[in-house]
Amino acid sequence: MVRVRFAPSPTGYLHIGGARTALFNWLFARHNKGVFILRIEDTDILRTDESSLESILEDLKWLGLDWDEGPNTEGNFGPYFQSQRQEIYPKYIKILFEKGYAYYCYCTPFELEQRRNLALSEHKTPGYDGRCRNLGSEEKKKYEAEGRRPAVRFKIPDEGKTEFRDLIRGEVVFDNKLLDDFVILKSGVSAVNSGRGGLPTYNFANVIDDALMEITHVIRGDEHISNTPRQILLYRALGFKEPVYVHIPLILGKDGSPLSKRHGTVSVGWYREQGFLPEALVNYLVLLGWAPDGIRQILRVEDMIKEFIIERVSKNPAIFDIDKLTWINSEYLKNMDPDKKTDLVIEYLVSSGAICSAPMSDVISDSVSEASELHRGAEKDKIKEIVNIIGDRLKIISDIETYGSFFFTDEIKYDETELSSKLSDEKVRKGLAVLKEKFASIMFDHQNIEQTVRDVARELGLKAKDIIHPLRYVLTGKTVGPSLFESIALLGREKTIARLKIGTDTIF
Repeated sequence: MVRVRFAPSPTGYLHIGGARTALFNWLFARHNKGVFILRIEDTDILRTDESSLESILEDLKWLGLDWDEGPNTEGNFGPYFQSQRQEIYPKYIKILFEKGYAYYCYCTPFELEQRRNLALSEHKTPGYDGRCRNLGSEEKKKYEAEGRRPAVRFKIPDEGKTEFRDLIRGEVVFDNKLLDDFVILKSGVSAVNSGRGGLPTYNFANVIDDALMEITHVIRGDEHISNTPRQILLYRALGFKEPVYVHIPLILGKDGSPLSKRHGTVSVGWYREQGFLPEALVNYLVLLGWAPDGIRQILRVEDMIKEFIIERVSKNPAIFDIDKLTWINSEYLKNMDPDKKTDLVIEYLVSSGAICSAPMSDVISDSVSEASELHRGAEKDKIKEIVNIIGDRLKIISDIETYGSFFFTDEIKYDETELSSKLSDEKVRKGLAVLKEKFASIMFDHQNIEQTVRDVARELGLKAKDIIHPLRYVLTGKTVGPSLFESIALLGREKTIARLKIGTDTIF
């Protein structure tokens, strides 16, 4: 059975690149009716953060990437937190010593840094020089008497090559001479003698966990490909069955460099907060390196699962384009049920503080409760109308603020220069004054509002647009937006008249 895993470190947010890696693993498992495992690699004690873990779990759930084994979904291969697996690793350190693949290294961090700098100054590739490989017992005793606590290194073969087949890249070959003996257990009390010791390094713990969890395919980013020959040598030294490796290309920014903060926000949580839809983000992420036919851009998850073939992932880096993501999101919103769209808008407005959630109390009387429910229903209907008139301008949920914030505030902030420019014509100022009087008595629906505005413009010898644009700015504080006359009707008579007075009084 196919068994794959996503193994984030809870030292920060879920990155867009990590989310795509998780998605490809999840799709591969679902396509092959396999198992998707979530393993938390939390051995970096100083940087591990509980809130980061919660955020990662929530983001994965929000994206719909459910795991078959992992936190809160126990299977037969746990624990699924690396910090809870520390008693497992010493056994395999001992095996490597017994087979002659491991040795103690007494070099201090200062000494290692000095040698590294020297190698760089001589234009040599920095790497461990193997000086502790063949230490005698007397030399070891001397170092231990000095209080040095050794790390454990893995002995790379002196000759030959390490080869593996990558499902995307094909045959990959590394010359063993270019690999240095790497640390598998950080400095600490001897794990062999005491059962305790320093923490295992990424390469070592990763291999042990993948082997014991019977991972069949390791699907991860290209940045890990240099770790692969070291991990394969560990697999072979321990007699474990090697997984199939799949290294997916990097995600780059538009400038061609690896996607990072300088390209904008790269955390999944930010896109969630801005009102991007999880299905739209998943749709976009799957297209970063893979497409079923190179034509379709909007894909249902069911179709992704059915058609996902890992070998068809491109070898070339993908370019992250937020404009394309926004377009995909807008396509999903266009086809969304109006009530669901309205609920998402309300949820966003509540979280941003634009409106109150006004939760119902269990202890209020039935009559008050009924009245409150009616009020909330009316408010939802009004917001639904606002969403409707904004229409296709709503590309992401947070666009409700861009195009409709004036509905949810009693205070409009004007740019004085813009306002002064809009009201510089005396006829326009007179027209707004007339409208303020006429709006008090007409039937306040968008047809009557439009007719009144056009009549006033004509009576003053103005083109309709000459008064419509200033009217929009005074009422909304914006130069563009949804249908003005429908907006005025939804804004209501009282607020409209009040803003006409405040807007004109601000400058004159």
